Amino acid sequence: MTHTSFFILYNSLPPSLSLSLSLSSSFSVSVTLSLSQASLFINLQWLSLPRSFMFETWVMKYLKYLYMMFPSQKDLLDLFQSFGVISKLVMLRAKNQALIQMQDVASAVSAIQFYEKVQPNIRGRNIYVQFSSHQELTPMDQNQGRGDEPNRILLATIHHVLYPMTVDVLHKVFSPHGTVEKIVTFQKSAGFQALIQYQSRQSAVNARSALQGRNVYDGCCQLDIQFSNLEELQVNYNNDRSRDFTNPDLPAEQKGRPSQSGHADTVQGSGARGGMANAEAIAAAFGGGLPHGITGANDRCTILASNLNPDRIDEDKLFNLFSLYGNIVRIKLLRNKPDHALIQMGDGFQAELAVHFLKGTVLFGKRMEVNYSKHPTIIQGADTREYANSNLNRFNRNAAKNYRYCCSPTKMIHLSTLPQDITEEDIESLVQEHGIIVNIKVFEANGKIQALVQFETEDEATEALVCKHATSLTGSIVRISFSQLQNI
Repeated sequence: MTHTSFFILYNSLPPSLSLSLSLSSSFSVSVTLSLSQASLFINLQWLSLPRSFMFETWVMKYLKYLYMMFPSQKDLLDLFQSFGVISKLVMLRAKNQALIQMQDVASAVSAIQFYEKVQPNIRGRNIYVQFSSHQELTPMDQNQGRGDEPNRILLATIHHVLYPMTVDVLHKVFSPHGTVEKIVTFQKSAGFQALIQYQSRQSAVNARSALQGRNVYDGCCQLDIQFSNLEELQVNYNNDRSRDFTNPDLPAEQKGRPSQSGHADTVQGSGARGGMANAEAIAAAFGGGLPHGITGANDRCTILASNLNPDRIDEDKLFNLFSLYGNIVRIKLLRNKPDHALIQMGDGFQAELAVHFLKGTVLFGKRMEVNYSKHPTIIQGADTREYANSNLNRFNRNAAKNYRYCCSPTKMIHLSTLPQDITEEDIESLVQEHGIIVNIKVFEANGKIQALVQFETEDEATEALVCKHATSLTGSIVRISFSQLQNI
């Protein structure tokens, strides 16, 4: 089948380039440039030259020309737009590739046939063109988040970073286009990234229009900007990696421990919505630091829960509890060990949250042990329960808010998505079988009816959550989570 899309492979540069530069008869230097994921990393081997700003500036002028060896979107447009209308263009910089979708099949065929006879090149570098396996480029292929839907929060990916990209630098770049409220930076496989929250959506639109594709410094630090799918950034620390300009009184680091660069530096898992979206949510939730005891370095997704009560536990009850800390892929009860179960989380960060907050939790009268499993995944089978596509997974929407609310079990549970005419008596009837109720409060927030129920012990509150989350109450599906409030 002939498709309208094809992919382009840039002729790869050598793994390293070496330059020997002589400034005078007495000074010389060798420069080794190593290329990795379309970025240059510089290793200067000084021979007899004192370190100086003037010399570094002189070397950077040479590096600028090396950056010109990487094709830009304009280069590719110039090469292919003569064959017809280009609908979409995606630069896969990490792979030295690009995907182009033409408006119709005839245009794509013309381009392929022409370049089968004529070797295309950009700035002296050969490129190779062939049909892609994609019939059409999807939003996932483009990795655009919200794409062109305006939002006051921007996600900026900075390519070819040669100078430090601090919050102060980013603020100087983005503030001329409107009032910047918050900035959070983090590192992912796609490169150095930053979330910039403006006071208004129009300011974000203006900034994206003015800055997209521009370089922060001459010849490097190119901006690739898209609209984020987040509604609000949360910043916990004011430092070089995160800043809340509306709250200058935030600390520079967590008391008693070093400032961290953020969980997005180390989280490698993909999550149910994809790595980019999950990294954004984590960065927005925790700002410049992680919860105490969380490293963000775990990459094991599967958890072993043991010392369960086999007479009362089932997959759905485990889902109700563990889904507080991340999306659930599947769960398996071990038939040869009826008090054991495997739970596969969406990614390693979510698994770490569950292990950290649930270890030692009492469930149905037994103290549960929660550890990482030796199995990287749970093999799907007749004895597994699938949850990957469940609309009850909490982190498919409002992931940043759900990350912020993660905590160990408490005596207080929060009920949401309740009917408008719900009463305290209705709530009491729903959960009273699980323990002694100290207090109940029904209230309205943001136009929605919600409730708080305070039990006498954490064990009772945990049982109520596990048994009554996602149950129906007069036509509404009740959602339950732990509240960190001490009293109503």
